[in-house]
Amino acid sequence: MKFWPFSCLPAVFLALFFFISGHPAVAQASQTKPLTIEAIFAEGGITGRAPENLKWSPDNSKLSFVQRDDSGDNGELFYVDAATGEKKVLVSQGKLSSLAPPVNQIQDEREKERLLRYHVAEYLWAPDSKTLLFDSRGQLWLYSLEKGIGVQLTSSADPSQDPKFSPDGTRLAYVRKHNLLVHDLAANSEKQLTGDKDENLLNGEVDWVYEEELGVRSNYFWSPDGKQLVFLQMDETHVPNYPITNWMPTHPVVEQEKYPKAGDPNPAVRIGVIDSKGGKTKWFSLTTDSEPYIPRFGWIRDGFVWVEVLNRAQDKLDLYFIDVHGGRTRKVLSEQCEGCWINVNDDFKILKSGDKFLWSSWRDGNTHLYLYSFNKENPLADDAKLEKQLTSGDFEVLGVEGVDDSTGTVYFSCNKDDARQRQLYSVKLDGSALTRVSAEDGSHGVSFADDGKRYADNFSATLQPPQYSLCSPGSGCKKIWQSRSIESYGLLPPKFLDFKADDGTTLHGELLLPPAGSGNTKIPLIVYIYGGPAAQTVTNSWDGGDLFHQILAQKGFAIFTVDNRGTPNRDRKFQVAIRHQFGAIELKDQLAALDQLFTEVPQLDRTRVGIWGWSNGGSMTLYSVTHSDAFKAGISVAPVTDWHNYDSIYTERYMGLPNENAKAYDDTLPKAAGNLHGALLLVHGTSDDNVHFQNSVQMIDALIKAGKQFRFMVYPGKTHGISGPDASMHLFHMMEDHFAQDLK
Repeated sequence: MKFWPFSCLPAVFLALFFFISGHPAVAQASQTKPLTIEAIFAEGGITGRAPENLKWSPDNSKLSFVQRDDSGDNGELFYVDAATGEKKVLVSQGKLSSLAPPVNQIQDEREKERLLRYHVAEYLWAPDSKTLLFDSRGQLWLYSLEKGIGVQLTSSADPSQDPKFSPDGTRLAYVRKHNLLVHDLAANSEKQLTGDKDENLLNGEVDWVYEEELGVRSNYFWSPDGKQLVFLQMDETHVPNYPITNWMPTHPVVEQEKYPKAGDPNPAVRIGVIDSKGGKTKWFSLTTDSEPYIPRFGWIRDGFVWVEVLNRAQDKLDLYFIDVHGGRTRKVLSEQCEGCWINVNDDFKILKSGDKFLWSSWRDGNTHLYLYSFNKENPLADDAKLEKQLTSGDFEVLGVEGVDDSTGTVYFSCNKDDARQRQLYSVKLDGSALTRVSAEDGSHGVSFADDGKRYADNFSATLQPPQYSLCSPGSGCKKIWQSRSIESYGLLPPKFLDFKADDGTTLHGELLLPPAGSGNTKIPLIVYIYGGPAAQTVTNSWDGGDLFHQILAQKGFAIFTVDNRGTPNRDRKFQVAIRHQFGAIELKDQLAALDQLFTEVPQLDRTRVGIWGWSNGGSMTLYSVTHSDAFKAGISVAPVTDWHNYDSIYTERYMGLPNENAKAYDDTLPKAAGNLHGALLLVHGTSDDNVHFQNSVQMIDALIKAGKQFRFMVYPGKTHGISGPDASMHLFHMMEDHFAQDLK
């Protein structure tokens, strides 16, 4: 359910640590250019459009990316030579415009948000590193780098999705109309492998809830020898529909979305293997659980498949190995989390030695890496054996980034230095030589070449917009793209400080104060909140959302945010404090931090406090203004107002099943409408396929029945992001006016 309202702007993760001392106002930087809402939401923003679709060539010699101008309409595909750092054009603007049309030209808001939200690739490298495949709105083109010529491979009226080259590069697999197909490139012929005509059966295709809540990006994979494909079949027959209405035509159009809400039937799933030249699918039975999830799977080597199986309660994850020829299966590892949940990730990696794999776990109270071994010759002969815990300590491993098998080095992201930072570290496979690799304090998002020798680094910090570099561990980095300078905008530095929850837990907070000499003896305060388990807000990173807060600060407001218990990237105890309830502990932590903040900074006006948030932050805003009188004004954007309304995987992970935790589910926000305090602005897009428009409709009905006055703004056809310059400018001007009217 994670959503950032400024996802159109570059953002990564983290922040320098300050303590408040002396006068709370901060000297304003020299400002020669006004920061406006129009400037923030113009195409390209104030920093310029960052590189898109960074990819390493299979031979590890090139790092490629698409660079577009501010409008997004014109771009070129570049590459950087990994050895020399030299940057060259790979595909010119004229050719790229037809091979990979700009996403902003897509009229369908849901499709546009899908492509941007899930980072759907515009192009792929072929295994020979001499050919590219482009996805041009569902039509596939093969482009020869030597000849500079593109050849169209597909022309069906139905789009071809999720293309993948066979390991030898001679064939191409893709999904069309819920079925798997293989295209022979030499013969220019295609063969359909699965033949289901039932619209409810998805073969190798990813549905909405797996994509959103389990981070699944593909549901089929080639075997290393190219002779077979393993895929997941999803049966959505019993998954309920939710109607999404386009109200703009004279006769509105209704689109049905398959969407399992909390307690609803989920898609039924099973693993199959099929010959890449066609034939019958061989299906495998793995568990007796009636409604399991299969979030990850792949090939160990030819003939053997690995599969992760997660139970519906999401507190047990089993790793299975499958002998696809003999039909045998074996559970080789089981991870259980009593009183908590399993976080699905991409940390499972089989090393090139073929007899070991990496695994991450919360088992010691923090997320850490473990090394396991298995029988290379017969993977089903024994259970996996724990060889070594590779990392330990009071920090979170945030993801395995790469492995250099030749030196026995694992590269991973973590927040060892500061929970507000994201740094790249390395460790040897024997657990020795834990080393920080990234240099600058702040946030580093990295992408490694397959051999683990080099990586692309996306670095940012609080007042440092993103910059991209090509790096080699131990040998430094070379910049390949940098944001435009922001110095002329006179941005104000935030202050980072700590608070205590009622049980003594440390809570990280961030305060942005108006410039010195703004004339206010008492400063009105706006709380920005997310507060949920899917997003951390107090980070040492460049966050586009902070630019709107900079505007509010220039107008005399202070902006405050704190990560309450239940937010991510802290230890297990911190995160699971909210298990089986939403709202109460989060608000308790927010109010405790506010009380300490008013003591620390007496210039803040306790009688003029506003609060706002989006998605889970919208829910927390509504919870706060109906369960506390601390807030004089609130803005809730795209909120869940009743957890019965939200999807099964996310909601049940934290709240449990509705029939097992009925009291918490029945404590809905509409039931608290009569307790509304302060001036409320409620906002939603009518085509929101994530947090449905239904949530706000139910809240509105309850507020009316309770006799409560409020403001409501609807954005026709807009999805969860309410994206696009026109809508964004309109919304944020309205938000600014709302706070100015009720807090000034």
